[in-house]
Amino acid sequence: MTGKSMTRGFGSLLGAFVLGATAGATIALLTAPRTGSETRAQLKDAARDLTQRMGRAPEAIRAAGARSLKAGQAAYVQARGEIERGQDLS
Repeated sequence: MTGKSMTRGFGSLLGAFVLGATAGATIALLTAPRTGSETRAQLKDAARDLTQRMGRAPEAIRAAGARSLKAGQAAYVQARGEIERGQDLS
């Protein structure tokens, strides 16, 4: 399978997933045992919560990147030391 056809297949799969999720969410909202105003309030709260989480994401990503960089540097120093000790033994 070529890269182009794999990409097209993934796009179709992703599109089908999004369409199914949208249809499911629509059915769930239409058959929910809440009134329209309660459902809108719940959606508004969920959107506000998502916005707050997205606001914290850049800092969390930066912190995770910094930890990964530090761990990578430590692994490099350790590997380099082990290589140098191995060369000293030969």
